[in-house]
Amino acid sequence: MSNDDALIAQIGRTIGLWGDLKFHLHTDFPEQFKVGNTYKSNRGDLTIADINFTRGIVKFRGYESIDSAKKLTNTKLFANEEQTKENCDLKEGQHFWFDVIGCVVQQDDEVLGLVEDIQRMGDTDYLSVKTEESLVEAGLSKNFLLPYIERYVVKVDTEEKIVYTKDAKDILEAS
Repeated sequence: MSNDDALIAQIGRTIGLWGDLKFHLHTDFPEQFKVGNTYKSNRGDLTIADINFTRGIVKFRGYESIDSAKKLTNTKLFANEEQTKENCDLKEGQHFWFDVIGCVVQQDDEVLGLVEDIQRMGDTDYLSVKTEESLVEAGLSKNFLLPYIERYVVKVDTEEKIVYTKDAKDILEAS
């Protein structure tokens, strides 16, 4: 596994006698999990033999007995950016977190900072922004959280690496 790999799921306890395991998603794209797809894990590569989203269970090739499946409890599944882009269908206006992190946050013509991370709280994602140095020198907070909602985020251009905002400076000034 490399640093580019993102946690996309974690395997829980066994269910029943045939190697079914509880499946906990850590992604907004459950459609990337398909029978036959192989994922990196902290226990080597795992290939999905069967998956049931309704029941939240998964089974992996070569782990079809309860004893072998138990070895996978608490295993984490990962995908790199390339796999993620290949397996996930973005809708209009959706972006992968790894494409938004590193973008400049701009309001009108003023650069407010740089997206360092994205945090999810409740139903809302927040851009964790490292404030532009000149604004910090002017007495503003070193970083701030910007809700990733229409009210503040006008447009995200992942090619140009810019998040266009409105009223974001008000949040910075109140931070």
